[in-house]
This record gives sequence, structure tokens and C-alpha cells, in this order.
Amino acid sequence: MLSTTDAIVLSLQPHSDKAYILHAYTRAGGRINYMVYGLGRKHAIGMYTPLSLIQITADHSPAKPPTVKEATRLTSNSDLTANIYKQTIALFISEVLFHVLRHPMTDEPMFDFLTDSINELSTLPEPQNFHLHFLIGFAAKLGFEIPESSNLYHRLTPYTRKERQEALHALCEYFEEHVETWQTPKSLDVLMEVFD
Repeated sequence: MLSTTDAIVLSLQPHSDKAYILHAYTRAGGRINYMVYGLGRKHAIGMYTPLSLIQITADHSPAKPPTVKEATRLTSNSDLTANIYKQTIALFISEVLFHVLRHPMTDEPMFDFLTDSINELSTLPEPQNFHLHFLIGFAAKLGFEIPESSNLYHRLTPYTRKERQEALHALCEYFEEHVETWQTPKSLDVLMEVFD
């Protein structure tokens, strides 16, 4: 059975010589892992860069994993891929979403929050604090909003590189306390270096 949904790319991982596994967060069904075939051309793989907003038509046959039949880009992600700062932030955020959003459960308010955040990142002229603001909003969407009276909340308006790094580490620790599947993103060190 074919179905179509808007989706956010979390990760594209090689599965075999001819197949990839696309991890996506979708409007229709939350987290879905798809099989993707025929990505020999560079521009086809470029469709699936982290945080790309795409529309997927997939075959959901009961005997095999969902398989992408067609994918089209919903918005241009050229600014995310051309700007090293935004590209690194996108990689970090997609890794956070990969570990936190694990369930195939429809959550349209979450999907809207994520797409609005991605569009904001695409147009933001100075993104150096974007990932901090995103994590604050994401925590609230997940149900463990950071209390304004807490020490952490008052550390979340950084002005220097050191303050930004401290705030990011504190936010990662906060997520670790509240999310059972949390893993510190491997891209965290890259993010620190890029904004050094």
C-alpha cells in the first residue's frame, strides 16, 4: 500500500551495496525507518542530508520494511549545506532527534515545531546560539520544560564562547537526566570546534 507524508531526514545509513536505511520523522507516523534504493547519483543522496524537509511516497507492504518509491524536497536546504555553521548545527540537531524521537507515533505539534525550527535555522543570519534555543524549546515540547527559577535557565543566554560551551554541556546533561535513550551526540565536539 502506497502512502505519502512530509518528513524530516534524521539520518541516511548504508545497508548494502544497493540499499540505504533512511531514518525519518514524519508528519503521518512519527519515527519511521525506510529502505531506499537507487542512490548512485550524488544529487539523489543530497536529498537526504540531515534535517532536509522532504515528501516521501512509500510502499508499506506488511511483509517487508517501508520502501521509498519517490521523494521530493519540500524546501531548499542549500543554506544549511552551504553554511558550515548551519550545517554543523543541523548535524547536531538531527543526531539529537535520532536518539530522542524513537517511536512510530503521530505527533503533529512536534512535527510543526521541528519544521518551524528548521526553517528558522535556514534563514537566520547569525546562528551561533540557535542550537541552545532549540534544545530549550524541544525540552518543553517533550514535557520537561526548564523552570525559569532554575540555575540552568539563567545560564542559557551566553555571550562568550566559553559561556556557550558551558550552556550546551549543561543542556546535554539535562536531557540525559530526562531521556532514557539519550546519547551525547558525536557531533558535539565538532560543534564546539566550529564555534570556537
